[in-house]
Amino acid sequence: MKLDKYRWFVIIVFFLFMLLHQSDKLLIGPLTPNIIEEFKISKTLMGSVLTGALIVGTVLYPVWGYLYDRFSRPKLLALASLIWGSTTWISALARTFSFFRISRASTGIDDSAYPGLYSLIADYFVPHVRGKVYGFLQLTQPIGYLIGMVLALFLAPSIGWRSVFFITGSIGILLSIVIYFGIKDLPRGKSEPELEGIEELGQFKFSWQEAKEVIKKPTMWFIYLQGFAGVIPWNVITYWFFTYLAEERGYDETGIFITMVPVILILAGGYFVGGVVGDWWFKRTHQGRILTSSIGVILGAIFLFLALQTPLDARNTFFVFMVLTALFMPLSSPNVIATVYDVTMPEVRSTAQALEYFIENFGAAFAPLIAGIIADASNLKTAILFMCIISWILCFIFYLGALFVINKDILALRNQLAERAKLEKERQSISS
Repeated sequence: MKLDKYRWFVIIVFFLFMLLHQSDKLLIGPLTPNIIEEFKISKTLMGSVLTGALIVGTVLYPVWGYLYDRFSRPKLLALASLIWGSTTWISALARTFSFFRISRASTGIDDSAYPGLYSLIADYFVPHVRGKVYGFLQLTQPIGYLIGMVLALFLAPSIGWRSVFFITGSIGILLSIVIYFGIKDLPRGKSEPELEGIEELGQFKFSWQEAKEVIKKPTMWFIYLQGFAGVIPWNVITYWFFTYLAEERGYDETGIFITMVPVILILAGGYFVGGVVGDWWFKRTHQGRILTSSIGVILGAIFLFLALQTPLDARNTFFVFMVLTALFMPLSSPNVIATVYDVTMPEVRSTAQALEYFIENFGAAFAPLIAGIIADASNLKTAILFMCIISWILCFIFYLGALFVINKDILALRNQLAERAKLEKERQSISS
């Protein structure tokens, strides 16, 4: 199978993996009311469950990143899928809250496995289209949440939330087999323009020296800072918005479904739009991805504030503001991933991405717990607004900082790759 055709097979497999993994991961949000009711726990205790999985995933990001840069990425992704299925099964078997909290935390082991997937995709696609590809793959997060919501609203009441977890866990095990036997690794840096035309490209492996260079790049400083603040809103909204609609805005199950389905579909489209706009702008200026991200976070903050301030009986107005929030919220996500790869060497990209996710989740791991504490002391509206608006304002400030350094860091990488290409050609010429 030719690479041009095979890479689309890879995209389809990874799309299904991410879609179903996100469905399983985000299913806990819509199922939160059911779990709270069964175990008779407070929002604070439920927040600790959500935070537990995030902490486990956060701690393991550097480990997964290092492994992906040293060993076969497809084989490690297959392992992650197997772990996803197995730990989900274990959490479904829990009969006490203590065991459920521990077992649910174990599901975070595989949540830190995405850097290898994204770095492998970077070797299948050239830089100026990566934003679109990442945007397409990130459709899986909101659509996965939608699938989780449908399962929670319409399947869980009849078969129970445990049975739903058994189903999603089984899918993870099946996908691990598909990935293990169906996905091929590529030499790191395969799709970089400077390395085009070099036959038998060497397999560049993880280098501690290159890993140290990652944290020296000013662009990465600002990417890491925005990551610390940027994921807080996602975790707060993902895990608590369903409960907010039911308890504080008075939506029944049908009302939640009718409202959230269009919003989530718009949110999904926002990822792809963000990738397309970022790629378009990137072709014209190296600041294009950062500019797209800046617009997304500030407009997302404005429209979320307006939505939550809308009177309870003005459901149409609330819906319109939520649609606008959903459109702008995800614009930055595919562009941040692409930016990491725009400034880092191929053999340390998984590590660079993992470090970003480590910092992101370190900032966001306690977000569900803090939101639960604020909600118990006040209400969910206050918790959501306080944590989301402040986080997005900080992100905007950090993006402004990145605008001043991104050109220099991208040019430095292109020069490094050009020098590598020159040395590779000389080596192959001598060998022949």
